[in-house]
This record gives sequence, structure tokens and C-alpha cells, in this order.
Amino acid sequence: MKAAVVVFPGSNCDRDLAVALRAAGAQVAMAWHRDDALPPGTDLVAVPGGFSFGDHLRCGAIAARAPIAAAVRAHAERGGLTLGVCNGFQVLCEMGLLPGALMRNAGLRFVCRTVALRVEETSNPFLAGYARGQAIRLPVAHHDGNWVADDETLRRLRGEGRVALTYAEEVNGSLGAVAGLLSADRRTLGLMPHPERAADARLGGTDGQALFRALAGALAAA
Repeated sequence: MKAAVVVFPGSNCDRDLAVALRAAGAQVAMAWHRDDALPPGTDLVAVPGGFSFGDHLRCGAIAARAPIAAAVRAHAERGGLTLGVCNGFQVLCEMGLLPGALMRNAGLRFVCRTVALRVEETSNPFLAGYARGQAIRLPVAHHDGNWVADDETLRRLRGEGRVALTYAEEVNGSLGAVAGLLSADRRTLGLMPHPERAADARLGGTDGQALFRALAGALAAA
């Protein structure tokens, strides 16, 4: 598996994501926001957490218009695997690759803790290593993780099996407790929790490991 981790000014989880991907067997290259193309042979694009461009305008809004964004969008639209974590989820929504928007947390406070989650969908390359309905715990660290959309959009996404993860406790006010969403082709996943921060027992948890191993397994099978 060849993975490209996109780095913007303000990204702060890019190295963590690269470490987790390498531990799962991936060859990882870093792609700078000013690049206009992804590294040759890229199978997976990963957009990390952080505060791209200082979260000016809206979280992810400037990153979604950086030179590398066109290559990321093209990769996703032709069915390439695309993962957005935390700020990366915000960026993918701003790119139009995932529906809805991420707004200020309902409590107007930065939330930084490990939270309880429920795996809702496993028929995708990201969550195939979990059981549907499985309870897991992953860290979150965000100020703008409140996913919003109209009620009809949420009903449609649930009906299409695109709500990938939900919070099993109150975290940020997200509509329908949405913590992660899939694209229509299930090849793009955006999630607010950080699986890369729970992929090594030395860091206090391993519930995120299955995501990276599932990606590696899916690409090896392909």
C-alpha cells in the first residue's frame, strides 16, 4: 500500500498518521500543500488533523482550495481510497467529497478526551476489521466537530449505510451523534476521532489499529 499524507501549514497529526500507516505495512510519502500532484502510485490519501492555515475563515476552507486539493479530489472521484481525520474530515467536507459541515461544538468548548463510539458500518475498506455495532474508544481533540446537515440528509445517509461511526456519549452536539461518514462509493471516510492516537498499546489504546490493518488488507487483496 502506497499512502500519501497531505501536510498543510498547521497540520499537527501528520507524523502520527504516517507512523500508524507504516506500522500497518504502508509505504508512506508526505505531500506538501503546494504540490499539484500526488506521489506516483498513491493508493491512499490521508488528510491529517490539526489546524490547517490556522482555521481561518472556516476550518478546512483554505486547505480545500490549496494546490494539492485538486489532486486529492481527483483521486477520490476516481475511486482512490481517501481518509480524513479531524481537521481532515473538515477539509473533505469543504472539498465537497462528504456531505454536511463541521461547526463549533455545541458546548462552545474544545473537547480533548477519549470517547465511546459505536461502529455502524463495516462494508467498507476502512472499518472491515470491526464488527457492526462494536463499541470502541478513540481520542478526540476538536473545537469544531459538531456535524450539521438537514434532517433529510441524515435520513438519506443512514438509509445508504454511510454513517460509519456514531458517538455513544454526548461529545459535541453532532446531528444524529455522527462521528464519521462515508462517501457514496464507500472509498472515502471522514471521522473526527483520531484512530492514529490509539494504534499502539504504549499510547494507551489499540482500538484504532484495526482501521489501518483493514486498509492494508484491502489493498493487498486488490
